[in-house]
Amino acid sequence: MRIRSLGVIDDAVVKLSPGFTAVTGETGAGKTMVVTSLGLLLGGRADAALVRIGARNAVVEGRIAVPEGAAAATRAGEAGAELDDGALLISRTVSAEGRSRAHLGGRSVPVGLLAEIADDLVAVHGQTDQQGLLKQSRQRQALDRYAGEAVAGPLARYTGAYKRLRAVATELEELTTRARERAQEADMLRFGLDEIAGVEPRAGEDVELAEEADRLGHAEALASAASVAHAALAGNPEDLESVDAGTLVAGAQRALEAVRAHDPELAALTDRIGEVGILLRDVAGDLAGYADDLDADPLRLAAVEERRAALTGLTRKYGQDISAVLAWAEESAARLTDLDGDDERIEELTAERDRLRAELGGLAHTLSQARTEAAERFAAAVTAELASLAMPHARVSFGIRQTEDPDGVEVGGRTVAHGPSGVDEVELLLAPHPGAPPRPIAKGASGGELSRVMLAVEVVFAGTDPVPTYLFDEVDAGVGGKAAVEIGRRLAKLAKSAQVVVVTHLPQVAAFADRQLLVAKTNDGTVTRSGVKVLEGEDRIRELSRMLAGQEDSETARAHAEELLATARADG
Repeated sequence: MRIRSLGVIDDAVVKLSPGFTAVTGETGAGKTMVVTSLGLLLGGRADAALVRIGARNAVVEGRIAVPEGAAAATRAGEAGAELDDGALLISRTVSAEGRSRAHLGGRSVPVGLLAEIADDLVAVHGQTDQQGLLKQSRQRQALDRYAGEAVAGPLARYTGAYKRLRAVATELEELTTRARERAQEADMLRFGLDEIAGVEPRAGEDVELAEEADRLGHAEALASAASVAHAALAGNPEDLESVDAGTLVAGAQRALEAVRAHDPELAALTDRIGEVGILLRDVAGDLAGYADDLDADPLRLAAVEERRAALTGLTRKYGQDISAVLAWAEESAARLTDLDGDDERIEELTAERDRLRAELGGLAHTLSQARTEAAERFAAAVTAELASLAMPHARVSFGIRQTEDPDGVEVGGRTVAHGPSGVDEVELLLAPHPGAPPRPIAKGASGGELSRVMLAVEVVFAGTDPVPTYLFDEVDAGVGGKAAVEIGRRLAKLAKSAQVVVVTHLPQVAAFADRQLLVAKTNDGTVTRSGVKVLEGEDRIRELSRMLAGQEDSETARAHAEELLATARADG
């Protein structure tokens, strides 16, 4: 993480390693700026007061390793961000005027997106910035993971039944609330189907009738034209002087027949004229038959027009032609069958809904019992942890309750609200001393106590919470001696399953760290790039000595520092 122009930090790079990293330094050296910087990267509120005096803006850039397929990587990808060799590159800029910009994986994104993915990346526990397990939704999820298969099994069955119930309820509501509209639609369909059935159209009938009406309407003209054409082809018996096409063609054929033997080409032409003569005689015969068969019956024409009018009445309402009308009738009959079957469907869905509600009630009861049993084990484990963290009288518990809802499911004789995860509202409670009522942990402890409570919670939940990194600030506030050693020991325990970063002023805590970072000011009061350094060997002994006695060169402090490191390594 690179930090520029933020508070007392001019330009510094913080490299966090796997395991347990302790960040130390003198009061006012800028240790808390590490927490503030990480908070900005995770979508925390921007404040112009954070910008170093004289600077135009403060910039924090971070590189966070994200496992492939993790929720944070998926959400970032949906926003167009790209992973850089398995890591998300995040930057946040805060101007001296208070404006803020965020970039994720090379793309400009809303600050809210950083906060959205933060829950899956880092759990921050400090006096002023609390995330992770302080959210009730995360508390319920963490308790379920802690409970293991006792909750996972019935929760999976409950979730499946809940989704099916939602689908059934949606369909049932649609069917019942739209009953009037469906009845109106059914009546309209029945009317249309009855009207079509009364006419009894057949496919293509409208085209056939249109052709017949056109022919009947022009029968006299058609007959006259056919007679004239017949006379032109075959001659008019009443006009002996007229010359018809058939006679002319026959004469041409006779003239050629006399000489065809002398030239094959002319013989071929003679044959073709003979074919023309045959065709003319055929056409003339057909014309004579057509004229004789043509019916100019006005009654038939009236019947045809009446039928066409009936068909036109259908095409105006149900389709552009009779084929479309028949298609509409087929589709409407199927739709009417569906609508007429809705009452039966409503009965089926109602029965399934009642069965699912009863099933959900039973599964929810099993879930509640499993959660209650796991919560008792959890409370005992966390309370035992707190006893070693200078909070011997504190008691932690889970409040598991349900809200009555007449539209809910029946659980233990009560009708309660239900959701995708059951009927339980889960809340982590703390009673800091005997006689104090249990209150939500965010309200039941001071800042330092709260960090210790969250440390105890995280240690108990170690391995069940998917967040890969924990940041603790002021976890050691108000404690010392043996309690401080126990805090260091538990942080080291938590670091076996996650990355842990702790800002601390206690050497007993820092001694348990796998890596210790020192934040140191220069003579002009700033923290530069070289002002955050990894302490090793003699440098770490000197810093622990300073933290113990305020004197790096005190032999007694050095001996104590070496003893602390030896104790921590022995525990590890």
